Amino acid sequence: MKYLIALLIVALGIYSCESGKSTMEGDTKIAATDTLRIANDSLEYEILIIEPGFNTWVLTQPPRGYNGINYLETRNYQYVLEYNNRVRNNSFSRTLYPQEINYDPNIRYGLEVNYLLYNYFKYFEQKYKQKLR
Repeated sequence: MKYLIALLIVALGIYSCESGKSTMEGDTKIAATDTLRIANDSLEYEILIIEPGFNTWVLTQPPRGYNGINYLETRNYQYVLEYNNRVRNNSFSRTLYPQEINYDPNIRYGLEVNYLLYNYFKYFEQKYKQKLR
């Protein structure tokens, strides 16, 4: 794939004995499971979020149109930069920061992807008491 966004966050091993799966393309409903997949073959990207409790948590957040797309893109780019710095820095946990996120600020991923990625970072900060800003 030319452009691939891969976000594979695995919560602490104990939490994921057997996880449910949910597939989401476009504006489909988010199920309360452990795995969320967002894919768009025309843009050639895929996001996987594997995090117990995330799908339930995101349902409690403001709706997709609450923050504008420009705000979400700017914040996501800042979050991704800090997250990727921590992936490369050996003093941070490989459990919390397993792999880099390939987020290109020049690609318009759309509201759906930016909304979920932004909220994932907020969830990540809250759950693991990490400050990515």
